[in-house]
Amino acid sequence: MTTTAAKDPAQYPALRNLQFSPIKEGEEQYIVLWDPTGLSKERLVLPLNYFFIIQHFDGEHSLQQVGALYLKRFGEFLMPDKVQQLVADLDQKLFLEGERAEEARRQQSARYRESPLRPAAFAGRSYEADGAKLKKQIDGFFTSKEGPDFKPSENAGKPIKGLVAPTYDLKQAGPVYAWAYKQLQEAVQPDVYIVIGTAYAGLGNLFAVTDKDFETPLGVVKADRPLLEKIRERFPIAFEEDLCHQAEHAIEFQLPFLQDIVGGKKHFTIVPVLCSFSALSVSEPAVLQQVVAFLDGLLEILKADGRSYCVIAAGELAHLGMRYGDKEPPTDFSFHRSMQHDLEMLKPVEELKADEFANYIIKEQDQRRISGFAPIFSLLRLIEAEKGEVLRYDRGITDQYNSTVTFASMAFF
Repeated sequence: MTTTAAKDPAQYPALRNLQFSPIKEGEEQYIVLWDPTGLSKERLVLPLNYFFIIQHFDGEHSLQQVGALYLKRFGEFLMPDKVQQLVADLDQKLFLEGERAEEARRQQSARYRESPLRPAAFAGRSYEADGAKLKKQIDGFFTSKEGPDFKPSENAGKPIKGLVAPTYDLKQAGPVYAWAYKQLQEAVQPDVYIVIGTAYAGLGNLFAVTDKDFETPLGVVKADRPLLEKIRERFPIAFEEDLCHQAEHAIEFQLPFLQDIVGGKKHFTIVPVLCSFSALSVSEPAVLQQVVAFLDGLLEILKADGRSYCVIAAGELAHLGMRYGDKEPPTDFSFHRSMQHDLEMLKPVEELKADEFANYIIKEQDQRRISGFAPIFSLLRLIEAEKGEVLRYDRGITDQYNSTVTFASMAFF
């Protein structure tokens, strides 16, 4: 029996799962890198030739091989001292896999598990950090000209079953959130909210549940301990990655609305769930079986509990442009074509047809990168409603190259 010697990470560096975006300064183009998991708080701006280098930091290419590829691509030698300094800088910033990143993960995990709650990670950045100012900000979303109108919903007074809400920056998309939460404001409100969000940094498993209470500038939102204990008994693997909740924003962005609309009237609890699977992945029987097993099990737990609940699916729709892998920025024509596809895609969601929703994206080969597929698919498997409705649709521009994210608000009764 032969064994393969481990490769020296100093000679075979492996970049962690980072996010990046193109930026422009004058006539020069650069790439900015950051860590979506929050393990590293650093950002790194690289010229395009250095970005070419780190794209080959996959743990399989040696520095010597990277140098040969660089010579072939740019027609010049890559000086060893420069690439070694780049490796050292990346390691210092915790951008590389290895002992430093592993130790940082252990320390981060220990701090999170020792904490009695999950602190607000985006207060002061994506929304107001002061409670009074936050309430005023939320009120402004409802009264904005882009916000919901004042006439009562046709579903006012009915038990609400589910919402789809954005996860885009609240300062920009707040009025679109308000379209969804106005429906909750006027509905018969349940005591329990299953808040299912996109795990933008990805997961090793398909779902990640945490039993932490969530803190916001408006106070503490309590996790539903009885339900979470039942989920842990049945799906212990779902709690293995609860640390990912620390840096993800999808659930956090929903909570100030729940506190403002429901919290002033009654006590409520949440079940916080992050998920990470695509429509293409559930076309594989093994993946679909795992997804359905968790969701069917969760539905059994909710039914056995007996309390009314509302499922909130927090996620975005299409991702267009260079930031997301397209070769060119989106044009007005390509955006409007994508908008048409989004609204067609949401028709089976309105009709509560989870499989047709998945099949629409699969037919497109997920070329528009529908990041909210997992929470919306989960919602459709968990609620028992008569109908859904798209309330509002919009987009956000995420960089200087007009990279675009689309999102919508929906309600289910």
